[in-house]
Amino acid sequence: GQISEEVARQNCRLNIVGLVGSIDNDFCGTDMTIGTDSALHRIMEVIDAITTTAQSHQRTFVLEVMGRHCGYLALVSGLASGADWLFIPESPPEDGWEDLMCERLGE
Repeated sequence: GQISEEVARQNCRLNIVGLVGSIDNDFCGTDMTIGTDSALHRIMEVIDAITTTAQSHQRTFVLEVMGRHCGYLALVSGLASGADWLFIPESPPEDGWEDLMCERLGE
């Protein structure tokens, strides 16, 4: 009773815009979800710091990044950093991957 029929007719539509906030970048129809770029930036900062330590101590480091069921962050940061080994949920490792990894680490 507080809104007249005329006002209701003039304002009969409600337009809603939604923005996906997910670091996983797993929402169809978007180039990049909010949070993905900042997550990748932070991952690369950490990789830069770890790489220096790994090289000076001649050690192998394993880095795990977030990503619920989507390996986007792992894939892009692995490509950007030149990772030797990468696991993503979209492409599970083949049988015998442990031996291949040990061989690679030995090199």
